[in-house]
Amino acid sequence: MTSVAIVTGSSSGIGAATARRLAAEGFHVLAAARRTDRLAGLVAEIEAAGGAATAVACDVTSDESVAGLAAAAAAAPGPVTLLVNNAGGARGLDPVESGSVGDWQWMYDVNVLGTLRVTQALLPALEASGAGTVVIVGSTAGHVVYEGGGGYTAAKHAQTAIAGTLRLELCGRPVRVIEIDPGMVKTEEFGLVRFDGDADRAEAVYAGVAEPLVADDIADCIAWCATRPHHVNVDQLVVRPLAQAAQHKVHRVTLKREE
Repeated sequence: MTSVAIVTGSSSGIGAATARRLAAEGFHVLAAARRTDRLAGLVAEIEAAGGAATAVACDVTSDESVAGLAAAAAAAPGPVTLLVNNAGGARGLDPVESGSVGDWQWMYDVNVLGTLRVTQALLPALEASGAGTVVIVGSTAGHVVYEGGGGYTAAKHAQTAIAGTLRLELCGRPVRVIEIDPGMVKTEEFGLVRFDGDADRAEAVYAGVAEPLVADDIADCIAWCATRPHHVNVDQLVVRPLAQAAQHKVHRVTLKREE
């Protein structure tokens, strides 16, 4: 019987790449996100490649919407064995003294409470499968703080706390908890959301970085962890581009100006 994987935030970036990769690994993917038009295109792409996927409209900040995702999982064509909590994001790069409470609240609701809502809703199905896996896509920002990142690092630290606590609480039950913590990943939307659509500011983050990570790199990590034998639990995987030795240590190439 085909195993079912649920991926939140599937309409773009890491979520979309993960949905494609898991479908290629043989999962029936429930691709969940708010933007159903994008999900329709993703599902068509997966099916054209010979995979199986179903689009599910879901806003992880809504209890009602997450309940709808759980209902879709109950009707899926197989046991739910994998949940990838990928939905998240950052807003702003303001210092704590002038940071927007609204931005902080949004980041906490999407990254932290979204993970909580979805995990609570799907845990019964994951446990019932006898071999469930919860993946939480965090960030290296969940380990190190930096100027202007107070709201985002606070949210990502909280996600790390959820992963560690959940792993302790589920000990002895057939559900793994895996945390994937990417460093610098260049996707089409993360920076635009953070900087309120300012493409120049978003692009400047990666200026001079020859090869930042891309969404497919993280999807590869998620798929590898999720497809290990079930007795193998990769507790935490930190992944950065070669150019990024630490949160503040990034090698940037200075481009020579043409004469």
